Amino acid sequence: MTEYSINPGDPAPTQIELDTWPEGRLKLADLAGQWIILYFYPKDSTPGCTTESCEFRDARPDFSAAGASIVGVSRDSVRSHGNFTEKQALNFTLISDPDETLCKAFDVMQLKKNYGKEYMGVERSTFIINPEGDIAAAWRKVSVKGHVEEVLNTLKELQSS
Repeated sequence: MTEYSINPGDPAPTQIELDTWPEGRLKLADLAGQWIILYFYPKDSTPGCTTESCEFRDARPDFSAAGASIVGVSRDSVRSHGNFTEKQALNFTLISDPDETLCKAFDVMQLKKNYGKEYMGVERSTFIINPEGDIAAAWRKVSVKGHVEEVLNTLKELQSS
């Protein structure tokens, strides 16, 4: 089992400021006082990432009703995020992390294998950050099917406890 350097109960790295789509800059501290659903995905416009992002898009009213903001992160450029957002009608912020600053802070850069080659890549991961800025829940090596519903159910459980 992989040991991670950041886990539920730890303070989230909230001071890293990066470019976003829609165009601007964001650090998680800007969202302090609310619940944050932060998901990391490998690449814009790939099948699994598109499915996951569209499921978050479709569930956004439920997350908003629960007082949570959704933020996606990948290493793609702001321009790529713009194309992805427009093509999929995404309704939340995407952070561009080409230098892997936020990815490394959340320990999602992991050794991956594809066709026998090893490389460092983004491990599909989701974090719920509570209004105090602590990680309340974490999913690693996410399987897309049913994931967004699981995140929403976990958020509601955390809020009622």
